[in-house]
Amino acid sequence: MKYIKNILAFIGLLAVAGTLIFAVQSTDGVESPESTTTKNEVSDKNVAEGYQISAIEIPEDLNFAGEPVPLDDPEIMERVDREFLVNTYWQSNALLLMKRANKYFPIIEPILKKNGIPDDFKYLAVAESGLENVVSPAGATGFWQIMKATGREYGLEVNDNVDERYHVEKATQVACDYIKKWKERFGSWTLTAAAYNAGPSGIQKYMGIQQVDDYYDLLLGQETGRYLFRIMAIKEIISHPEKYGFKVEEKDLYEKVPTFTVEVDTAVTSWADFAELYEINYKVLKRHNPWLREPHLNNTSRKKYVVEIPNKGYYRVGNAGK
Repeated sequence: MKYIKNILAFIGLLAVAGTLIFAVQSTDGVESPESTTTKNEVSDKNVAEGYQISAIEIPEDLNFAGEPVPLDDPEIMERVDREFLVNTYWQSNALLLMKRANKYFPIIEPILKKNGIPDDFKYLAVAESGLENVVSPAGATGFWQIMKATGREYGLEVNDNVDERYHVEKATQVACDYIKKWKERFGSWTLTAAAYNAGPSGIQKYMGIQQVDDYYDLLLGQETGRYLFRIMAIKEIISHPEKYGFKVEEKDLYEKVPTFTVEVDTAVTSWADFAELYEINYKVLKRHNPWLREPHLNNTSRKKYVVEIPNKGYYRVGNAGK
């Protein structure tokens, strides 16, 4: 009997020890409901801290080139709201546009002003190309997305050697000439901007079929239907970045490198050799003169070209000049 009692006592001790070991393990390795709740609350707080997504308040005086947008129309309001949301919350793109605008707007603005074109049209270039020398699937080229035939019609040189659609100043002047021509036809800056995107014949066709003469009354394709609203959203965000949550300092913006010009009225067998004369390299030369399309210039007509050269000290140029 005594032997049995000893065995039972030993078993009891083992049970107590097992319970204590389990309790210690639970404390070390398994979180209590209270601790789990606390950690989740902290995690949730960190996710939202400093970043809030909200609806966008649309400016009541929204306009393009002084022509007001009929925001009292619910269909128009929805289209405006879409572009403000898309362009505000596509933060990386909006920030890049702000940076580039600081570099290129000072080039574009005086040309628009000289031609009597409203300043808002600089945002048309932003919407067309993002202020980059891009080429569309249809072949429209440069900041202003000019087609080859249109460029030649308005006096630009477009060939294998030289394509002045990539020349910001010259392309901006062509855009001004084009805009002025169609403003005389349509009478409205808004319709003129739409015609820049869809083509004047396309806008005229839709106006005839639908028997309306206002951009905001036209049923257009997806791209042109969003076009003016996107321009106005970009204009508002770039003009008032802090209002839309962007913290941008002057030092963050891109700046134009100071340059001087050199006239060339002969053939150039190698632009790389030409670049070395000014202690830069081919890449830097092309950066400032993207209208030079080949590594040489034929120039059999002895035409005078103006080549832009950056001032010394702004670029890393490797072995150039040696």
